[in-house]
Amino acid sequence: MSIHTILGAGGIIAEGLTRQLLSHQVPVRLVSRHPSSYPRHPSPHPGAQLVAADITNASQTLEAIKNSAVVYCCIGLKYDYSVWRHAWPLIMNNIIDACRQTKARLIFFDNVYMYGRVEGAMTEDTPYDPDSRKGDLRARIATQLMSEVRKGNITASIARAADFYGPGADKTSVLNLLVFQRLSKNKKAQWLVNPHVRHSFTYTEDAAKALYLLGNDENSWNQAWHLPTAAGPLTGEEYITAAATALDSPVQNMMVLSKWMVRLGGLFDKTTAELNEMLYQYEYDYLFDSSKFEKAYDFQPVSYAEGIYATANAYKKALAS
Repeated sequence: MSIHTILGAGGIIAEGLTRQLLSHQVPVRLVSRHPSSYPRHPSPHPGAQLVAADITNASQTLEAIKNSAVVYCCIGLKYDYSVWRHAWPLIMNNIIDACRQTKARLIFFDNVYMYGRVEGAMTEDTPYDPDSRKGDLRARIATQLMSEVRKGNITASIARAADFYGPGADKTSVLNLLVFQRLSKNKKAQWLVNPHVRHSFTYTEDAAKALYLLGNDENSWNQAWHLPTAAGPLTGEEYITAAATALDSPVQNMMVLSKWMVRLGGLFDKTTAELNEMLYQYEYDYLFDSSKFEKAYDFQPVSYAEGIYATANAYKKALAS
């Protein structure tokens, strides 16, 4: 069986995808810049190959992708537009060129920044209309990728998730960081801008399962997919109440981080400063529709009640250990 290669190994989605592939006896190559710093090194996934590569380097990218049947781009860069502006065009060019040369198929794990603020639900047909520098960049690289697909140069799909949450997503999930993590430490939960609007979140394990399904289905290619995400999203206030209940934590008044508070915080912290242009996602309803995927694969996403309970349990176990 030909190998499936994950670029950006070690992240929460890549970890879940690795488990899915190995559980289905698919050979896996895990590519990251520094495999020696891979979590719980040596690899917690016996049988998976560990490969060091810098995907901003064309020759290293080609070597990392050689002999792959499917490549999953799960790369997560530092949340800094100056880094993104330099690195993402190089990464996309190098992956496209390597997949063209090797005939590997590509799944690009993407976000929804390119849509900008959307009235109603985001679907695969939502036009690109970014409201941010990061969104404009994501729109450009996604457009470049699908242009190569239309020209017949490569076989590729885009798999998009909403903001995500779940056990282990402590470094990259706003819901984990501001709600679960703080409540588990007996701190007041926080929310961005407006706690009264609805916000979709993709459960991490659903995203991983979906990437596996897409990568192993001959009918999935050359299109965009929204990864399975539960319908009926909660408001920020409701997420906090549900998380507190699941954590057996007293529900306290939340701290709402207003725009001016984020701007002020950004004077002292670069990551906080980078959040500022994305705050529209928390000021208005953020609704993500994944019905195309759910119908195609007869897939029922994890409900918010189930996901919140599982995430809370992970924090409880960590505190007890």
